[in-house]
Amino acid sequence: MRRRSLLLTVPAGLVTLAACGNDKAGSGKAGVSASPSAPASSAAPSPKIVSGPLPAITAGTRFGEKPTVAKGSGDPSKDLAVKTVVAGSGRPVAENDYVQVNYLGQVWATGKVFDNSYDRKAPLLIQLAPGTIIDGWRYALPGKKTGSRVEFSVPPTWGYGAQGNPQAGIKGTDTLVFVVDVIDTFNAKSSAKGKVAPQAGTALPKVGTNTDGAAPSIDVPKSAAPKKLVAEYVIEGDGPVVAADNTVLVQYKGVLWDTGKEFDSTYRRDALTSFSLQQVVKGWAQGLTGKKVGSRVLIVIPPALGYGDKPPQGSGIGKDSTLVFSVDILAKM
Repeated sequence: MRRRSLLLTVPAGLVTLAACGNDKAGSGKAGVSASPSAPASSAAPSPKIVSGPLPAITAGTRFGEKPTVAKGSGDPSKDLAVKTVVAGSGRPVAENDYVQVNYLGQVWATGKVFDNSYDRKAPLLIQLAPGTIIDGWRYALPGKKTGSRVEFSVPPTWGYGAQGNPQAGIKGTDTLVFVVDVIDTFNAKSSAKGKVAPQAGTALPKVGTNTDGAAPSIDVPKSAAPKKLVAEYVIEGDGPVVAADNTVLVQYKGVLWDTGKEFDSTYRRDALTSFSLQQVVKGWAQGLTGKKVGSRVLIVIPPALGYGDKPPQGSGIGKDSTLVFSVDILAKM
């Protein structure tokens, strides 16, 4: 079993399509839990950010390489020490963005590495939001540009607190050191990016190809709905292929085939959604598996692969409804 990140907090809830139309806080959080977990929230004040001290990176000094970091020398700062080791030139990170990163974390006093994504060969995809990740990350990364390597030290106040993280060997008095490579960042205006694919024929809905962050149009034909699942590119990206067990970060809009009425949309909520393909209806899981990151996909889901005769209460979806989605696959983990 793949080891999971130590940085994540216990999730407030799992995102599945059974929650369509639910705008409550926490409905857009990733279905990934910490093992062990970080504090679910923090009442600590915003930290003062200083430039050091920070231990030297002695090997793996390039962006994307697994770094080796020296043990801390002397006492660490009681503030949040942050240094841009490699300056990127991409889009800057903002608080509440989802970021895709590789990282290594170790204890200041001992140099013990307690977690890293490089060995897993699977970058972390996480939102920089309260209750989602330890506070040190939320304050250290905003303003840094994609393509940057950032080193920072996190005192207990903005890390795991006085309780520490015993399963990871982190004491309540330990300051932590992180090296983070910022691969990409996403917000509510993120869209698919790639080559527009032909939408031939009149039997299927037509989806807009705008990539300005606004919701695309979905025009449903006045004809019988298909009996089988449809999953076709509207925009074909050039990223890695999504696997059946991946967690994906998406923008999406859903309408009913019979009426064309919208029943759910991340654009309307102004918030991206991240979820595991093992935690959604079969039509979504089958429709997105095998598609490329960066793509916009038209998915038409017949009742048997959707909600059948048991749609979510209050969703606006009737029994045995055929569902039509436009889905932008922004990232995967």
